[in-house]
Amino acid sequence: MYQKIINKIKPELDKVIVFLERELLKIRTGRATPSLVEDIEVDCFGQKFPLKQLAAISAPEFRQLLIQPWDKSYLEPIEKAISKSSMGASPVVDKDLIRLFLPPMNEDYRKSLLRILSEKQEDAKKTIRRWREQIWSEIQDGFRKGEIREDDKFKAKDKLQDLMDEYNQKIEEIRKRKEKEINI
Repeated sequence: MYQKIINKIKPELDKVIVFLERELLKIRTGRATPSLVEDIEVDCFGQKFPLKQLAAISAPEFRQLLIQPWDKSYLEPIEKAISKSSMGASPVVDKDLIRLFLPPMNEDYRKSLLRILSEKQEDAKKTIRRWREQIWSEIQDGFRKGEIREDDKFKAKDKLQDLMDEYNQKIEEIRKRKEKEINI
């Protein structure tokens, strides 16, 4: 009985990991990647679209992004959206494409990124703790109702903690990997 309760949160914990990884892709490291700009909202035709829906984005060089709009009419709105974003880079329109040269990272910017990284890590850990509390509460309810025996309740607590440790370790590994990228 308790194993069913524990198993039902695994997909939710996996979502936390996937969300964290996606969020960290948006944090600029020493290398240019399309994920840095693909979700920038562009005001086009009175609606907002993520940049990835309006253009092809590539990284031909270490600190350069190339943005090729599907239609020339998207050039100006894309340029404005990138200029307004907190990228720290100025877009350069070159005929029918936009080049974005990322400046080298300074120490203050690195520290700022590491602070953001820590915040995102802590948010993921908080979400996992909330899931642990919810599942532990369900297990205790099952015990009170007589659906779970006392020794199974303690086995469930241990298994739940093992699962939490496993996901916290994944979060830590993701953080270390991103920290290494930031410090390149």
